[in-house]
Amino acid sequence: MKTLSTIVLCIAAVLSFTVSAKATQSDIQPFYDFLSNPSSQSHADALTSSLAASWKSIGDYSGHSKSADKFVKQVKGFGKLIPDLNWAIEEVVIQGNKVVVRSRATGTPKGSLFGVDGQGKSFDILTIDIHTVENGAITETYHVEDWAGALRQLKAK
Repeated sequence: MKTLSTIVLCIAAVLSFTVSAKATQSDIQPFYDFLSNPSSQSHADALTSSLAASWKSIGDYSGHSKSADKFVKQVKGFGKLIPDLNWAIEEVVIQGNKVVVRSRATGTPKGSLFGVDGQGKSFDILTIDIHTVENGAITETYHVEDWAGALRQLKAK
């Protein structure tokens, strides 16, 4: 009987670890709420609270990454340039502690975006993010956005 109860306790421990290690969409939601509301300090605070202290934003293979402070500052700058910036989640795939998000970023820059003055035109681009979540906090985010597509749209006649 003691062996059976030990086995049951071991199985319960493994199951609880497995359940707690799985990420959820709510773990990453503050990230997208902030992207769509970059001038909101409460959204910036919620994002910062959802990130691990060592969080990294990785957008290329240069070896350089952004800290939370630099990321928040950059996105706030985008919010000033693109007041109607919206980052809509379209699909979420969760595998263990990885969350892959396909989203759509739209907006109308009120000035030059990466050297292109769209003269009031809008963009609509695809973005992909891969978040790692540990203990309910995002520890790193790999991301790619189709900014070249945005520039093509802003340059179109």
